[in-house]
Amino acid sequence: MKQPSLDILMSKVDSKYTLVIVVAKRARQIMEEAKHEDLAKGVKPVSISLEEISQNHLNYECNPELNVQC
Repeated sequence: MKQPSLDILMSKVDSKYTLVIVVAKRARQIMEEAKHEDLAKGVKPVSISLEEISQNHLNYECNPELNVQC
C-alpha cells in the first residue's frame, strides 16, 4: 500500500497535530476491530487510517466542550 503524500493529507485536516491525533485514534479502532475480525496481517493500522483520510473515507469533528480551537 502506497503512503499518501503529506500535501494531500494536510489538505484534509487543519494542522499536523490534528492529523496525528485522528490517525492514531483510527489506528487504535482498526487494531480493536482486528481482534474481533480476521483482517489482513501485512497491512499496518496507521497505513490504513492514512489511506482512509486521503480518500475521504474518514472525517473528524472537534468537540466544542473542550474549548479547543479547531
